[in-house]
Amino acid sequence: MNTVPGTSDTSPGSSGIAHTASAHRGLTITWHQQHKKSLTAGERAADTLRNSMGSWRFVGGFVLFMILWAVANSYASGWDPYPFILLNLFLSMLAGLQGAILLISAKRQDAIAAALAQHDCDTNIAAKVDIEALLEINNRQLAMISDLRAILDRLDRPRPTPAND
Repeated sequence: MNTVPGTSDTSPGSSGIAHTASAHRGLTITWHQQHKKSLTAGERAADTLRNSMGSWRFVGGFVLFMILWAVANSYASGWDPYPFILLNLFLSMLAGLQGAILLISAKRQDAIAAALAQHDCDTNIAAKVDIEALLEINNRQLAMISDLRAILDRLDRPRPTPAND
């Protein structure tokens, strides 16, 4: 039987359902927190760069940098005169690096999505086992109630009185 860590056997007659519920309530570390601890320095760097490059702050700062570059090279004794060949080279290198960083980060995000999907599947399987155990308990209770009603019906029937001869 496939079980999720932290769950227990939920066979009929066991207290697995209560144990499973209490085990889930006791969790203090989420899946995301646990996964974040397992990241390498390169993976953390890729995520940080992806998050910063995908912000308006980065775009605004980059536009400001290009304007300052153009002004400094147009009006001062510039090291990169118009048409800014050196700036174009840096932009091309940045685009290449950004593409690689985004691919690294996207690959990691795909792995995270797959792990979360597996975790959801495992959780669903554990919940199914718990629900099936609850349904079995419920069916047994319904059978007991039916038996008790039959007993009550027999007790409520008028008893024949013995004939006085």
